[in-house]
Amino acid sequence: MAARLSSPAETPHPSPERTFRRRATWVVWCAGLAVLVATNVLHRQDQPSGPASPAAAAPAHSHAPVSSPSPSPVSSASASPSNDRPAAKHLPRAEPIRLHIPKISVDAPFTDLTIDATGKLEAPPANDTNLVGWYAKGVSPGEAGTAIIAGHVDTKTSAAVFAGLGDLEKGDKFSVERSDGRTASFVVDSAETFAKDAFPDDRVYADAPDAEVRLITCAGNYDRTVKDYTDNLVVFAHLV
Repeated sequence: MAARLSSPAETPHPSPERTFRRRATWVVWCAGLAVLVATNVLHRQDQPSGPASPAAAAPAHSHAPVSSPSPSPVSSASASPSNDRPAAKHLPRAEPIRLHIPKISVDAPFTDLTIDATGKLEAPPANDTNLVGWYAKGVSPGEAGTAIIAGHVDTKTSAAVFAGLGDLEKGDKFSVERSDGRTASFVVDSAETFAKDAFPDDRVYADAPDAEVRLITCAGNYDRTVKDYTDNLVVFAHLV
């Protein structure tokens, strides 16, 4: 596992409304093994097979989400990394069907992520390298508020869907096909890496008046002792 998104999907609200109903601890999970890199090959048997702590829902990856404090309801002012852009539009609620990120060749279907018995967000299946998850009881991509999308960086067998997430930069675009037949297009505001033990919940999970998205996966070094990555990579984006 890895990054931690905290509870309600790291705390996107447990209800479809955009305001968070309660604060929970997300653990962005980064399940997984490190990919063979140069001369350093991680032993697969030492790697976790599933999401570490699903607080921030992160699957097994090199860049998958790790554990992070729960996203508590915060004012929208602190939710967005860029306050100088004009008010964004938003779409009605609709389930996401497919994520497209041309720059890093991502074309992946969605699966619903839920909160487990411990109050943490569960990670997507660790055996599927081309699958992303979204907190289904939270904001949907394109809807007003902060939508959470998480994916694995790697698995026990290979690199996974968000292996290239760290290549995204401000201005890059991606889109989400929705169940209502519309396509929500987003532009990246920033891509930042945070230590899991100092994850800025308020900033990452805060509610927002506009339609925003957080793409989360694991990053940093793989700690074989705790079987988790040290950091979380978060891509901040808004609807255009």
